[in-house]
This record gives sequence, C-alpha cells and structure tokens, in this order.
Amino acid sequence: MLDRKFVLANQALIERNIADRRSRPVDVREFAQLEQDRLNKEQQLQQLRHEAKNVSKQRTPDAIEHGRELRAQERELRDEVATLQARADELLAGIPNLTHPSTPIGGEEDGKVIAHGAATPRVVDFPIKDHVDLATDMGILDLTAGSRVAGAGFYFLQGEGVMLELALQRMALDRAMAAGYSPQIVPELARDEILAGTGYTPRGDEANTYHIEGDDLNLIATSEIVLCGRYADQVLNEADLPLKLCGISNCYRTERAYGRATRGLYRVHQFSKVEMVIICHPDDSEQFHDELLTIERGIFDDLEIPYHVIDIASGDLGAPAYRKFDIEAWMPGRGDGGEYAEVTSASTCTDYQARRLGIRYRGEDGKRHLVHTLNGTSLAVGRAMIAVLENYQNSDGTVTVPEVLRPYLGGLETITGTTLRT
Repeated sequence: MLDRKFVLANQALIERNIADRRSRPVDVREFAQLEQDRLNKEQQLQQLRHEAKNVSKQRTPDAIEHGRELRAQERELRDEVATLQARADELLAGIPNLTHPSTPIGGEEDGKVIAHGAATPRVVDFPIKDHVDLATDMGILDLTAGSRVAGAGFYFLQGEGVMLELALQRMALDRAMAAGYSPQIVPELARDEILAGTGYTPRGDEANTYHIEGDDLNLIATSEIVLCGRYADQVLNEADLPLKLCGISNCYRTERAYGRATRGLYRVHQFSKVEMVIICHPDDSEQFHDELLTIERGIFDDLEIPYHVIDIASGDLGAPAYRKFDIEAWMPGRGDGGEYAEVTSASTCTDYQARRLGIRYRGEDGKRHLVHTLNGTSLAVGRAMIAVLENYQNSDGTVTVPEVLRPYLGGLETITGTTLRT
C-alpha cells in the first residue's frame, strides 16, 4: 500500500492515478476525513489519559469516581479510534500503487510494443494446427480426462508431454540460476494475510484464488506470494541486498475465460511456473526490472520463438505493479492465422508490497527503510509449451524439438507421441 501521509498530501494525484489505472473506485476524500477524525480522537485520548493520570494520584471518593468515568470515556474513545482506523485502513489497502511516468495511459489495447525478439514467424506450406489438436493427436495431452476428474481447466500430460514440460522448467531454472537467482521449492499454500500483503484478494467476489474452507489458507496463484511472504515483518541487513530468488511451484487460479483463444493450456486452473523475485534497495529496482526482462527475453530468444515486448498500459496493471512488461509470443495456431499472446511478465512493485508485508532493511544510518520488490516470470510452462508445439510443428503432425531443449530431453530431436506412451 501507499504511505498514508503521502496519500493525504497528494489527494488529487491519487485520484487521477486511480482513474488512469481504471481501478476499483476508492473514496480518497473519505479516507482523508477518517484520518483527520482519527487524529482528533487520538489527541482527545491522550488528553484524557493525562487527566486520568493526574486524578489517579488523588484518593478522595470524588476523585475515585471521576477516575472511573474517565476510564469509561477512554474505552469508548479507543473503540472509536479503532473503528476509524479499520475503515481508513480498508480504503488505503484499496488504493493501487503509483504509476511509472513512462507507462502508457489507457486500457489493455493501449499497451505499447517496445521491442521484438530475434526470431520471426516462419512461413510453412501446410495447414497449421493449434497446440490442442497437435498434442491430442500425438497422445501427449488429455483434456477430456482432466475434465473428468477435476472439471474444465485441468488436464493430463503424458509421455513426451511430461518430458517437454520438465525440460522447459529446467531450462528456465538454469537461466535464472546463471543470473544469480537462488532456486526455491516453495509452499503452495499461503495464509490470507500473506496473499493480502502481496496485493492479492484472498476472499470474496474479486478473488481468483482457491481457499481452504474452515482455515485461513489458500492455494497460491504464483510463488511470488510466498517468496515475498517469507520475509514478512523481517528487518534485513542492507549488505545482504539484493535477495534474488527463483521459485518452482504449481499455480492455482479460479479465473476461466472462454472461447478459442483461451482453450487448451492457455488459461487453466493449475499450471507450473518458474518465478523470479527480487527484494532490493530502492535505488536498484529499476535496473533489476530491466534484468528480469532481459532474462525472460533470453529464454525465448534461445528457444527461437518470435515475440514482442509490451509496456503494459495503466488500466491493465495489477494494483501492486508500478510498471510491467509483458512478453507476447507468436502462436501460429491461435485465432485466424496466428496471434501474439502473453507468456511472461516482469513487474516492479516499488515499496507497495513491502509496506503491506512489513519488509524492511537496516541502512548504514542505522534506521529501518522499506525495500522494493520485483517479480518476473522465468517461464509459465504451459504457455511456453503452446509456443514450442505450434512454432515447431511439422507437416506430418510431429514437433521438432528446439536445439536448446535437446540436452534436457536426452538428445531427442522430434516429438512424435510414440515415446513413453501408456
């Protein structure tokens, strides 16, 4: 969340930012009034406590009775302060992060292409299949069985499909480790307060996570949640920054869109992801944002998948993100004649998550300061698999394995569906 004093001093800026980001409306003026009322009540409370302290030194019956009255008034004022604080905190938590000056203003359609990958879409002389038809025909993907056991949005991978997923995962992990990120296998459950601390809504109509009934636990939507949550309420040493982490996990999301563009593996309820998280000194966050994007671009350049980079517009940013870059990969089986679609993102969240989670560092001045947090998708494996299958398909329905993945597949050059099948 933002600093409450900053919000009070910059109400017009905050209101304009909320409008630019097309966020859920927040009554900033109500927040300001609640804060003023709270401060007034707290001042009254301090005066009351001072009076009660003086009265307590007297031992007369009248003084004792007056002391009881003052204590009753104190309890009432404390309750009023707590009520004002709770409502002000609720409003403050709903205010999104500020927005980078270079971020395009507008909705999803207003994102700006700022870079292209090294590869270009290839031209073929045979009908292109989408990944669902390719993988189903080869027997490496079974959406029907997934739906049978868990409902729409779940799937089985088998045979070479499993090996391809693991190869992509390990390649992404290797690239992150080479850049200094520490590999982490993380809990796939997190408490409500950790989700809320990272900017996710754990319960209610706006939540897109699965929660455990009767408990305050939720299946994670990304390992960013637990990698940041790991340091909640911690004071780090400045000399230990940056912390560069790479989480391997399954991710679970209730969201489900419909239509051909989201069928198959593109938008599912469970998928695996290799996620990079950085906790750093505020002065370093912009350079690390560029580093995350560079790693992501390197992975798709090595896979020789065509892509472009989008500077995401203000109205398409999640609440914690100050700025976000998406990579959209070319998927020739998508839509009519192929489309670019999101495969990774890289976000800088400044101190928005750190303030909510209470993550600080002790500086050389001996004081405690908020860190900055960033996150980037090393690889969302299912979507990367779509790009590989569709871009490397052959006229006979097989798929050529990208050269960079072959060492992870024991030298396998072509996916045919005949290896490791049930």
